Amino acid sequence: MQRWRGLEDIPQDWGRSVVTIGSYDGVHRGHQLIIEHAVNRARELGVPSVVVTFDPHPSEVVRPGSHPPLLAPHHRRAELMAELGVDAVLVLPFTTVFSQLSPADFVVKVLVDRLHAKAVVEGPNFRFGHRAAGTVDFLAEQGKLHDFEVEVVDLYVTGAAGGGEPFSSTLTRRLVAEGDVGGAREILGRPHRVEGVVVRGAQRGRELGFPTANVETLPHTAIPADGVYAGYLHAQGEVMPAAVSVGTNPQFDGTERTVEAYAIDRVGLDLYGLHVAVDFLAFVRGQAKFDSLDALLETMAEDVKKCREIIAADDRQV
Repeated sequence: MQRWRGLEDIPQDWGRSVVTIGSYDGVHRGHQLIIEHAVNRARELGVPSVVVTFDPHPSEVVRPGSHPPLLAPHHRRAELMAELGVDAVLVLPFTTVFSQLSPADFVVKVLVDRLHAKAVVEGPNFRFGHRAAGTVDFLAEQGKLHDFEVEVVDLYVTGAAGGGEPFSSTLTRRLVAEGDVGGAREILGRPHRVEGVVVRGAQRGRELGFPTANVETLPHTAIPADGVYAGYLHAQGEVMPAAVSVGTNPQFDGTERTVEAYAIDRVGLDLYGLHVAVDFLAFVRGQAKFDSLDALLETMAEDVKKCREIIAADDRQV
């Protein structure tokens, strides 16, 4: 899959293509419907499929300080899109100047002049251009002018997550923030993932017999509510069952919020400086402060036992 950053990265000899545009944070099951439709339509037409997305999130430019917690960084979104069969991902730097492009100018500069769109696939509520004035109806009118089709795909999947609300990135972020990683998994179609570099912490876990990888998460990451979770630790191409702790470590009067993963039954791991990923499978318990160190150790041992059982019962293929 080709990855481009900015319009200038698109090959000069790029031909017609099928395009879909959106933030696609999380690439959740609703997003997957649109992207898969675009991929299938491109194959029918014998042209490549392209996903256009933005960095930073448009809200940060339009309303500084309002950047939402991200469900997936751009490289992870690209990986997920590649798995869906996408041929190219175009990340457009979202600047103040870019935000002021009218919908008509956006169509010409991006879809017509550079991507030579043959078809554009979007959800029913897609908006674009300055002040989000462009709609799918306007896009369809532009398609008649510039020789591309517009196909609208209903992305509204529902299930048990969020009490039956339509699946969305907003709902997923809320569930993650509440610690409902099971609900987030239903929407995403996979466990919620947090990534970052392993850094040196206080090393108390090592002293207590539960050495953890202290993950310095990427900026704007959607981090689950404080507590203990069963999950997986991805490092150096290996996937390891893990007990994951999120919080400020109140037992030792901590103030900094951290994500720490203990690779269950693994000895002698040295992950410092490595980029790792943590998948959140299930919530085990909330953050707590114990009366004694012995009580903490007893609970930690029970946490690991519960995590081991949850992971053993998981139907995920790793």
